[in-house]
Amino acid sequence: MNIIYKLTVRHLKENKRRTLVTIIGVIISVAMVTSVATLGVSFLDLMKRQTIENDGEWHIQYLDVNKDQIEAIEKDKETKRLIISNDRGYALLKNSKNENKPYLFIKEFNEHGFKNFPIELSKGRLPQSQNEVIISEEITSDADVDYVIGDKIKMDIGERFLVGNEQPLFQNEPLQKNEDKQTEILKVETTETYKVVGIIKRPTWEPTWSPGYTVISFMDEKMLDETDSVDASVVLNNVNDSLYQHAETFKNQYDIKKVLFNDNLLRYYGVTDNNRLRTTFFSLAGIILGIIITGSVSLIYNAFAISVSERSKHFGMLSSIGATKNQKRNSVFFEGAIIGAISIPVGIIAGIVGMTVTFWFINSFIEGALGVTEKLQVIVTPISILVASFISILTIFISTYLPARKASKVSAIDAIRQTQDVKLSGKIVKTSKLIRKLFGIEAEIGLKNLKRNKRRYQATIFSLVISIVLFLSVTFFISNLTKSMELSHERVNFDIRVSSNSENSDELKSIAKSKYVTESIVVKHLPLNTWIDESMIAEGLHEQIKIDKNILKDGKYPYLIYLYGLDEKSFQDYAKEVGADLEKLENPDNPTAIIIDKVSYEEPNTNRFIETKTINTEPGLMIDLYAMNYDTEEQVFLDKVKIGALTDRVPMGIDTSEIGGLDVIVTERTMDTLIKEQDEGDVSANLFMNSSDPMATQEEIEDLKQSDLYVHNVYQNRQKVRQLVMLMSVFTYGFIALITSISIANIINTISTSISLRKREFAMLKSVGMTPKGFNKMINYESIFYGMKALFYGLPISIAMMGLIYWSLRNTFEYGFALPWMGIIYAIIAIFILVSSTMLYSIRKVKNENIIDALKQENI
Repeated sequence: MNIIYKLTVRHLKENKRRTLVTIIGVIISVAMVTSVATLGVSFLDLMKRQTIENDGEWHIQYLDVNKDQIEAIEKDKETKRLIISNDRGYALLKNSKNENKPYLFIKEFNEHGFKNFPIELSKGRLPQSQNEVIISEEITSDADVDYVIGDKIKMDIGERFLVGNEQPLFQNEPLQKNEDKQTEILKVETTETYKVVGIIKRPTWEPTWSPGYTVISFMDEKMLDETDSVDASVVLNNVNDSLYQHAETFKNQYDIKKVLFNDNLLRYYGVTDNNRLRTTFFSLAGIILGIIITGSVSLIYNAFAISVSERSKHFGMLSSIGATKNQKRNSVFFEGAIIGAISIPVGIIAGIVGMTVTFWFINSFIEGALGVTEKLQVIVTPISILVASFISILTIFISTYLPARKASKVSAIDAIRQTQDVKLSGKIVKTSKLIRKLFGIEAEIGLKNLKRNKRRYQATIFSLVISIVLFLSVTFFISNLTKSMELSHERVNFDIRVSSNSENSDELKSIAKSKYVTESIVVKHLPLNTWIDESMIAEGLHEQIKIDKNILKDGKYPYLIYLYGLDEKSFQDYAKEVGADLEKLENPDNPTAIIIDKVSYEEPNTNRFIETKTINTEPGLMIDLYAMNYDTEEQVFLDKVKIGALTDRVPMGIDTSEIGGLDVIVTERTMDTLIKEQDEGDVSANLFMNSSDPMATQEEIEDLKQSDLYVHNVYQNRQKVRQLVMLMSVFTYGFIALITSISIANIINTISTSISLRKREFAMLKSVGMTPKGFNKMINYESIFYGMKALFYGLPISIAMMGLIYWSLRNTFEYGFALPWMGIIYAIIAIFILVSSTMLYSIRKVKNENIIDALKQENI
């Protein structure tokens, strides 16, 4: 090791505090990059395993292929494994006690099929010949038909058809009935006798509404003849984007009827033909990594910039004894290499350990949150480690590059005279006279100090700006991710729904008095129609008008009206929540309603989730209500209702309409006035409840044994959404904690080092008579100037970053842009508290310095 490198190591040892802060910052940065990479790989692995567990492992499926086509598929260079399957057909299950499942559904697999599809044996073994079968245990438990291993079953096998229809019915179509009378027939094509050799659990691919219990037999592809037609599922050697083009080319080349792709599995390989989803994923990943790298670079860069500033005199001395530019530059790079050599391995280990602990914590509720049976496992791949290492090395290199260049240019004379960091002119340190008049001489001195120490001032401002941008960007990202989840998931804000065929709500109100019920609301519902002026309709409806101009009638667009009547107390609480005038809304002689004017829907062409205003108007508009007369198929005018308030808040239990619909909320009395007697038969009543014990509440209602009541317990679905939010919160708030740690370390490192380097300056001020009170005022004003300048730059940059995140999400989700005002307020408060506390802490360490010793200090 040459003398330059020895001096570098010695400098790191002498400045232990700053070296430690820098190492900790790099460790956090590397840990974050490693955590993100590990989380991504592990989560994709979980979803792959779960999808394979549910649907089997295959990538491409060719339908209705013959023997020659099977041979071509098997010889294809992309084929790793070939699964042959065939839906043999249906056979009547004699003595079945389940009226909705009167059939056995016979499916055939080759040997690979039994390995690659989720088939779970309860007893016995898998079939090894074509006359052996395994049967679902549901046949015994659900249909109450007892078959045991060794039984022989004679089956008349055929296909299901609707009466008078030549199109066969499939397993995902329920039994066709009309008023309890079966409207389908079974056309028998062949008779087979099978021996039962095993019992299996109900396959996950069998829908609960399917009409047949699964029975699986063995298929030997070698026994197929030229007329047989089966399905061929392929496991590929290489899973990449080219598989779509390859499959289509292969299909056309061998005249195959249809090809399907296992999109549920392929998306977890990062392969999708949905360009919007791909764009959203990669743009968000780029933004997250950009945020991490930016925060890390700012911390490490400032540490090295300050280090070079401190060592400028050393570099000058080295120049005077013959050190070259390359040697001085490499000294800084060597310092970065030492920091990296310590921090990168520790950071990678910390990231992996952190994810291990996190996975251990969340695995207890991940099954409910994601609806999975597999556990989240820490998956560390060489690529993820290499990516984390490369990004970390790149971060350190970027951070050291500019300081290294600066170090290489330090001349001996300038370094010894210390003229690099402080270049003054009257114009540079000039301050406004208003500052002195308003805040006093202390504020003017503080501002001049900041301008005189321009580089350190800029470094501190840069650190603060980056901290603001990091915090607000992540906050905005999390809130928008939550918003996106809300758009793509059904909003469930109740535990139990009780429905009644009768429009009389008194019976439902009595049920709500159960001892476990914590909150309840009775809602009457009636679908109606109206016509809305073209200028007021939702933006997404204008495309439909371009396609079909006849949809307009006298310049008005047909809207569906969902009229809801709430019980008096619930309506009063709701009106208070949205800030509406309750007195006007409760007058049935002048029907007035609250309109929910925001809806979310999935656009069919692009699969984007869009949130939009369903009507563009102001309170006061009168809406005509029409009921449909199904005998004459004409709309009958009922009454008018006035818009009293517009809101995006939804009462408990009400599911907002799609685009082209209006949710109209009125009191129960107002609804009775509006609908007239002729429409009472179309009104439905629902009771929505939250309960401290949903299962016990359901049992109480079912014990009433009232045939016109239907109980729908959605507690588990609601819990699933809650757990999903909790799962997101664990990761997102952990991410915020790490980002905040980097930001705080950055600010503390920059400000405290800056204060430490100003010992001589502070001693001079004290020597010319500045009192401790005046000194503290000067520091306070400096803190204010730091905070104001940081916010001046940080807030606009943050808003620009939010715009980028919003743009990336718009590829899949579309909703209004909204600033996180609470996050901005927190950031403003935190910046001033953090700067003030850090400066006061740093000042406390230097204020007791001896003036004579401090004046002797050579560093500026």
